[in-house]
Amino acid sequence: MAGEKILLIDDEADIRTVAQMSLQAVGGFRVLLASGGEEGLEISASEKPDLILLDVMMPGLDGPGTLKRLKSDPGSKDIPIVFLTAKAQQMEINQLKEMGAAGVLTKPFDPMKLPEDVREFLPG
Repeated sequence: MAGEKILLIDDEADIRTVAQMSLQAVGGFRVLLASGGEEGLEISASEKPDLILLDVMMPGLDGPGTLKRLKSDPGSKDIPIVFLTAKAQQMEINQLKEMGAAGVLTKPFDPMKLPEDVREFLPG
């Protein structure tokens, strides 16, 4: 199904720009952007995305804190959340999955492959 809504929460403008272009142009997704956890929670509540891409390390409310809040909210608890991180050691990946993440994608990512990688985590 084309046109699924993806919410990308990342504090790095360059990452948001490249990922948005990739997900829209290559993947045909509708992309919502947030520059931090609090903004991401607000957008998630109002827009109900099909999937959330979430940076691990952000100032203020970090990725794990954002994940915890999303999973405790009945309105967002079933949305698949995929971490996007440069920290890709297996132990850390396992910890993020134990916290409730659907998966982990690593930075830097291949913009031509990102939509395909994201699609694997979409329901249905």
